[in-house]
Amino acid sequence: MPQLESTFLSVLPVPPAVLWRHATTFTGINGEFFPLLRMTTPEGVSAIDPDSIVLGQRIFRSWLLLGGVLPVEYDDLVVVEIEPGRRFLERSSMLTSKVWEHERTVEDLGSGMSRLTDRVAFEPRVPWLGPLMAPVVGLLFRYRHRRLAARYRRHQFVGE
Repeated sequence: MPQLESTFLSVLPVPPAVLWRHATTFTGINGEFFPLLRMTTPEGVSAIDPDSIVLGQRIFRSWLLLGGVLPVEYDDLVVVEIEPGRRFLERSSMLTSKVWEHERTVEDLGSGMSRLTDRVAFEPRVPWLGPLMAPVVGLLFRYRHRRLAARYRRHQFVGE
């Protein structure tokens, strides 16, 4: 199982249903990474949709493009668990990692507030990569959460 693990958490002034839609669409995911990275998707794939995937099977290979153009990593995307509206667990392999786990959870805190938690764990293909990868993963997920905070602090939601 994965050797290195980190958790990132944000409390956001947004209803859980809105946050879930954002957190499971590739437009939303790429918005979190912008302008550092972009994940590619096959034509016609716009979200992690429980109705169109088979749990435990590779959905597709996504290339991670540095600055949106330079391929630096891939993710053979596999979702192993999903609770629509609340949680998914990705357990994939990547160019640099034998195992990559990303669990994303959206919790309703009431009064239009939500908590988004990302738990990331990975096992590098080459052990000496771990000390190099851990700070990069931390940087990327802290950046994603800052982008989420900036996005939702600018918006006001009236109902759904």
